[in-house]
Amino acid sequence: MHKYNRTLYSLIAILIVYTVSFVIFIFYSISNFAFTDFYKRLDLRRKLAAEQMLNEDPRDGNFKWTYEHVENLDNQHNFIVEFDQENNILYNNGLDLKLWDNLNKKSNANFKIASKFYSTDVYKKDGRMYIIGVSAENYFYTHHIAYLRNLLFISLVLGVLFVTVVSLLVKRSFLRPINGIINEVEKIGSENLFLRLRETEDKSVLNKLAMTFNRMLARIETSFETQKNFISNASHELNTPLTSIIGTADLALSKERSIEEYQQSLTKIITSADNLEKKTNALLLLARTGYENNGSNFKPVRIDQIIMDADLTVKAINERFHIKTDFTMLPEDSMKLKVIGSSALLQLAFSNIISNACKYSANHTAYVALGALEDSVIVLIKDEGIGIPEQDIPYIFDPYFRASNTGNFSGYGIGLPLARNIIRMHNGKLNVSSVLAEGTTVRIEFPTISSF
Repeated sequence: MHKYNRTLYSLIAILIVYTVSFVIFIFYSISNFAFTDFYKRLDLRRKLAAEQMLNEDPRDGNFKWTYEHVENLDNQHNFIVEFDQENNILYNNGLDLKLWDNLNKKSNANFKIASKFYSTDVYKKDGRMYIIGVSAENYFYTHHIAYLRNLLFISLVLGVLFVTVVSLLVKRSFLRPINGIINEVEKIGSENLFLRLRETEDKSVLNKLAMTFNRMLARIETSFETQKNFISNASHELNTPLTSIIGTADLALSKERSIEEYQQSLTKIITSADNLEKKTNALLLLARTGYENNGSNFKPVRIDQIIMDADLTVKAINERFHIKTDFTMLPEDSMKLKVIGSSALLQLAFSNIISNACKYSANHTAYVALGALEDSVIVLIKDEGIGIPEQDIPYIFDPYFRASNTGNFSGYGIGLPLARNIIRMHNGKLNVSSVLAEGTTVRIEFPTISSF
């Protein structure tokens, strides 16, 4: 967080320096323009005065400075000075002698003393040397520039205050949520992967970050749960057939037996080994969905196509199974049916759920409906089978758990946990509702491409 503060303060300093530099540049540019423009106006009047001096004798008592079509400037004053080679004044008309040392005796010059601006030049007439000059006050400089200076100073103060206030608001509205996310992330560990960052309805970058992080947590939690399930179930589920194999072999070898007895023992061993192989393959399949498929190879797929492929797979497994699919609620926009995922994994998940619906129904029929909302696609899979006892529903996603009323049906209790792992890897939701002896409904919801 200190690093963020340093970055924020550095940005504030940069903005303040830029604002000050900009204000100084504006003031300097306008002031320089005011000086240059006013000197041009003085030069014009000085040239007119020189032209009049060359045409008339300034020593004449009737000599008077006159301008045609040019207005006088504020406190304008004309002067003419005759001087010799040693810069001694021979004649003075209007010059304050205190300024004599400031005048350029060789060429034209523009300068400013106090609030007055001067334009002077050296002229020769009849072998005599003259300095003709014009002075005036720059009203724009004395009034408008002063106003501009005050205005820019006030704007600078307000600008610095604005930058500071906005920066502090950014710190409060942006850096504080980031700090909150950091604090929430620090609370999450392997023992509480169920925790999630707070999400809001807005579409801000931070909210997208929280959503992305939560999806990553869901994948990590799935992997951790898979690992824990693999360890706990491997020790329990694999122990039973192994014990049966070892016990049968020890019993067969405990004494001499007939060929029929050995054949019976070998048959029991083969049955247990076959059971062990199926459980091991199912367990490894469940583990692979949590580790090998982390979303890196996911691409856009259509859910309606996945369901049709699962339909064919289920019918190929058991020709007695029937699937009635309802596509009447399909949206006109096909993009609302596309999700980011793996078609093979999704087909595996739907095949397991649909085959369960068929297996536990007396008519071996599963009813599948597909629809779409604004940002999600929904799949409903329903059966009219034996249903799930209410007390068993909290455990149906535990690997190898089988409901208490499924004793007459074959299975290993791996289908629903496997399907849930796959659906959660696709940022989906799976909900199961059931009524005993009436049937079960599975609701699956995936975010569409447009929601990312």
